Amino acid sequence: MKKVIILAAFFAVVLPTEAQQVKYTVNGISKNNGKTVQLINRQTREAFTSVVADGKFSFTGMADKDALMAVGEDGCDWGTLFFNDGTPVTINTNDSTLKGSPVNERLVAYDVAANAPLGNVQRKYQNMSQEEREKKQTEMVGAMMIAAMKMGEQVDKIFKEENETMIPAAFISEYQQIFGQEKLDSLINLKPVWASHPLVKQQVQQWAQQKAQEEKKNAFVGKQFTDLEEPDVDGKMHKLSEYVGKGQWVLVDFWASWCGPCLREMPNVVAAYEKYHQKGFDVVGLSFDNKKEPWVQAIADQKMPWTHLSDLNGWRTVASGVYDVNSIPDNLLIDPQGKIVARGLRGEALQAKLKEIYGE
Repeated sequence: MKKVIILAAFFAVVLPTEAQQVKYTVNGISKNNGKTVQLINRQTREAFTSVVADGKFSFTGMADKDALMAVGEDGCDWGTLFFNDGTPVTINTNDSTLKGSPVNERLVAYDVAANAPLGNVQRKYQNMSQEEREKKQTEMVGAMMIAAMKMGEQVDKIFKEENETMIPAAFISEYQQIFGQEKLDSLINLKPVWASHPLVKQQVQQWAQQKAQEEKKNAFVGKQFTDLEEPDVDGKMHKLSEYVGKGQWVLVDFWASWCGPCLREMPNVVAAYEKYHQKGFDVVGLSFDNKKEPWVQAIADQKMPWTHLSDLNGWRTVASGVYDVNSIPDNLLIDPQGKIVARGLRGEALQAKLKEIYGE
């Protein structure tokens, strides 16, 4: 068995820990000889690999007691879950089944049941031709909505039936997405067994940090814009105040040529510009690029006719510091008087806001 240990493994070794270490043993079954199988510790992000030989693979090692682990074949988006409770597990990747402790067997059964409705619809959609997809688009959207409702029912069932076990810890992200943070917090405040699991504590802390970041970013809304200065594609310096607060609505767009989500969003921004520019709408692009060539090429490729500025300092760009930009795409919608009225408008939200402003 070949082991590939990522950076988190180093910290797991050198940093002191009070968690009890327990040996895990995974015996695997797979029909895909030569296929690489990966085991991931969901808490530390340690990753290990094993290659299927003669229909079998295996993993052994040490990890925190009750750490949530996942085993799956490379190229497959499904991973069979188990808690490292000290009981060896046998995982069959051919049918996503597991034999082990009663808790782990129930965990896998719940996971399969919760994901089956959406999985069935997705497989049906993938097997359709493009013509069928277009013809049955409304039908498939309805099927997805029904599947999502069924998934919600299954997740709710898990939290009710397994309230005094660790199992709900494996589904807190799904619960938060389906039922919301407030309802999840109300459950955590009751201090069930699963709420003390390290994975839950990590996730809750991460959500709290994200919320704090969003609140910090949204604090700009309702305030006057802050000026900054950056060069254009020809190296000439320009102030943001040359374009903002001059009697027209302006979208200050934070993006980069290397940012996939930015490029996927760009056609929406271009469409908004083309529709409303003659009515007084403008865009100023502030790039987080490091190199001029890909920045200029992306402007041309995406057909972005508005003003573009960048100091080519990547995440250290002045725009990041001034407006607390820690992820892109991001943007500011600024009114004709220079007041920031919205942030992070994407997709339909941007179009809806501009329609509200311009009346169509």
